[in-house]
Amino acid sequence: MKKTYRIKKNQEFQIVFKQGTSVANRQFVLYILERKDQEHFRIGLSVSKKIGNAVKRNEIKRYIRQSFHEFEEQVLNGKDYVIIARKPTAEMDFHEVKKSLQHVLKVGKCLKRVTK
Repeated sequence: MKKTYRIKKNQEFQIVFKQGTSVANRQFVLYILERKDQEHFRIGLSVSKKIGNAVKRNEIKRYIRQSFHEFEEQVLNGKDYVIIARKPTAEMDFHEVKKSLQHVLKVGKCLKRVTK
């Protein structure tokens, strides 16, 4: 994922936390902030040390980034997304992470409608 698609600075995270809305399921908390000044979406990831060692945390972050890459066409642009992983993600494989992330994105109305 390109650097322009990432939220890295603490100040940017804090803006999303304070001004954005949140939705959650058992595995993830998703904060969403509307940004009319940008044409693409950005994501920020937060995986706590409570979830596991550095290897496990990095694996979860890779899974989330890859899932977002696969949802890239469906995710609404012009928004910032901050994803906080909860404890149950430590026991999940890639497909479970992807399914759970898709669920929380649907709950937050962040996916485009698929027309057939």
